[in-house]
Amino acid sequence: MSKRLDVFTGLAGAATTCATLTQYLFSQHSEPLSEILSWILLPILFQCSRRLNINPITPSENLKRHPPSSTSLWIVAACLTLCSVYRAENGIIELFPLLTQLLLAAQTYLRSEISVSRISRAWFSSPSAWGTTCSALLATCTLALPNGDPHRSALSVVAVGAHFIVYTAFLPRATTSPRFLPLIHDFDEAVIHLSWRVVASLLVAATLQTHAFGFTSFEPIPTLLHGLTKSLSWYFIVQMTRISVSWCIAAAIGTFGLLATRDPFMQSSDGLCFSQVLSSLLALIQVIYMLPKSARARSMLWAFFLLPLVPYLANVLAIRSAQSSARSSFGDARKHPVEELVNNARVKFEELLQRQSQSYTAAYEEYRRRYGVEPPNGFDAWYEFATSQQSPIIDDFDTIYHSVSPFWSLSGSQVLETMNNIQAATDNELWLCEFSSNENKTHCSHPHRTFDRNFALLFNQLLEPLPIKPPGIKLLVNHLDEPRVLLPPQLQGELNESQNGRFVMTDLSHQPIWDSLTKFCGVHPRNSTAVAGSTVETFALPFVTDAVSAMDMCQHQEHQGLHGLLMSPSSFHLIESLVPILSTGAPSTMGDILFPSPAYIEDEFQYKPTHDIEWDKKRNDIYWAGSTTGGYALDGKWLSFHRQRLVTLGQNLERKRYTYLRETGGVVNEVKSLFLNARLYDVAFTRINQCDTKYCRAEKSYFRIKGRTDSDRALHSRLAFDMDGNGISGRYYKLLASNSVPLKQTLFREWHDDRLVPWVHYIPVSQSLEELPELVSYLTSNGKGQRIAKEIADQGREWFSKGLREVDMSVYTYRLLLELARVQDPGREILV
Repeated sequence: MSKRLDVFTGLAGAATTCATLTQYLFSQHSEPLSEILSWILLPILFQCSRRLNINPITPSENLKRHPPSSTSLWIVAACLTLCSVYRAENGIIELFPLLTQLLLAAQTYLRSEISVSRISRAWFSSPSAWGTTCSALLATCTLALPNGDPHRSALSVVAVGAHFIVYTAFLPRATTSPRFLPLIHDFDEAVIHLSWRVVASLLVAATLQTHAFGFTSFEPIPTLLHGLTKSLSWYFIVQMTRISVSWCIAAAIGTFGLLATRDPFMQSSDGLCFSQVLSSLLALIQVIYMLPKSARARSMLWAFFLLPLVPYLANVLAIRSAQSSARSSFGDARKHPVEELVNNARVKFEELLQRQSQSYTAAYEEYRRRYGVEPPNGFDAWYEFATSQQSPIIDDFDTIYHSVSPFWSLSGSQVLETMNNIQAATDNELWLCEFSSNENKTHCSHPHRTFDRNFALLFNQLLEPLPIKPPGIKLLVNHLDEPRVLLPPQLQGELNESQNGRFVMTDLSHQPIWDSLTKFCGVHPRNSTAVAGSTVETFALPFVTDAVSAMDMCQHQEHQGLHGLLMSPSSFHLIESLVPILSTGAPSTMGDILFPSPAYIEDEFQYKPTHDIEWDKKRNDIYWAGSTTGGYALDGKWLSFHRQRLVTLGQNLERKRYTYLRETGGVVNEVKSLFLNARLYDVAFTRINQCDTKYCRAEKSYFRIKGRTDSDRALHSRLAFDMDGNGISGRYYKLLASNSVPLKQTLFREWHDDRLVPWVHYIPVSQSLEELPELVSYLTSNGKGQRIAKEIADQGREWFSKGLREVDMSVYTYRLLLELARVQDPGREILV
């Protein structure tokens, strides 16, 4: 008897080992093929064991020989295929732990040969049914909560239902129906008859998937091992359940495998990690107590608890060690680069405020000094309006100058001719917005669109408070998120002779555009900025020391492989001409005229204090959630898009070596480590879009996708990340106005660049993101870093209420319209 029971323990240990290895080897790409291999190998295992007379368990003689019907075999095969397809599309089945409880109920209802009364009463008999249910619910929540996708959870119900049909078909029963697959005396033959049906069904499903979504590459060796561990798991469980062991053990072992293999280094909360360890322990208890009571060797199975426990403890120790190192580094002896950058930026901001003109005469002279021409007509009225609204910025409107000054090379009539010609072009994707000073209204029209993306609303709302309206002018406004204009590099005389209203428009959607945007870098220095000599030592980490130069594509060739817009824009209709087109944002080499985004006045992006919380109550982490906009995925390069790189880092999917700065005794060392504290990152995609079907599936399987989240969820974290989509981010102002500190990564210049100072009002982040792990660690774990983060949040919020009000956008737009009125004045001659 003891020998027989020891065999049971061995089979349980082997099945648990194989189930755990199956989860370690799991890959959504190879799931259908590994399942096919599993059901090819499974009958071979049974045949080999029969020929070698390996039969550790003698089947019960009470089981009747009712061969399963062909229909029931096809039903089971279809359900197994459905489960495999679900795993291939969605990964783990979050509701799988509930299967144990469902099978216990079915086992009682179907009057199984292995009744509930024969199972140990420690966890599964009727008096402890609540314990079993609570264990299943805890495990289910542990698996489902990180995903948070209701659509996927709903499909998971279907997958669990399919598993339930399969598993109940294998429940041993004293009396069985020939219409449903029982565990019969000749189970080996049943598996053989079932296996070819499963393989056939899977081949059909895999063919349909490949036809619909395209072929996905896989690695043959891991796929083969995955199929082998699956088949061995089935084999060992079947051998156990021929007699005396409930088939429910299969669900318990599967639940343990799912939970024990969840990497704690990739989880975003301590509670979730602890829940995984606790749930895996409960599942292991279920496995152990499903074995016969007198199986003394079953105590050896407790060793499996080390599988989730050891990584959990290692993760806890790693987090505490990292936090301790961050806290003890950069005391009074040595300043962190962030602290030095903040101190330098505060000085620059004070200088910015102090140098603003205090009188109209001073503003007039400053304009002439800066730009070498007279101010436009109406400048005096603009000055009166700006000062009456307490605008903190009077002189620093270089963004307008850089946008408008190239058009001084043309006469007003030439500008109008070019505007008329491009307006008449097919598929120009431009809105013609005309401001009438008589009607005090802006009207926008488009050849075939009806919704103007709130352009007219924006201009009407911004221009309404003006006491003196600017003269009636025409505005060409870009409908697309992406910028449009690349200025030609000709010198003044050549440009004057060659313009003549001509332009070149090229559709570069879904194509690399780096070469097109940087081809004039050597001869077109208008927006190029020399790298500022920084005195801050950044220790090889790319902390942004000069935000303007950091965005200059002519200085940073590496940007071409770091941003979705440059690699594969969703839409990009490039116009090469000296034509005044308004866009909300543009890279350094492009010549779009910048104006405030309509998103900044839309209700969806407005800051509401009631949705915010105090700094001390916020989570001490960094938050970002959004869709995969920013580039169109049509090949494997999507992993290098800017949004995908952030989520890859935040979800710790690559497990690469990160660089941290640690200071001891006044000496700063660069520490390379595979460790990333995932508790500090709440980063996820909520929707996968802008991709070919094959690569949508690839992204869906690679990332942990969240369901749709509250747009104000970012305000519950101290650090709120903001980044480009297809164009500028509309949520930026909400973050600036909040009690959180924005971390901003962007390639786009915007209208407000003259008045927002990095390291004072927000924290800039490089395109490479290489400094982000150290930056987040310092701002969340170091006492001085935490104080700096709060100070920047306070300064940004205070400045937003002074320099980024709606009336400040009116001040900017008013001055921009004066400049544009001069540019397109038909009587104007060339200015420079």
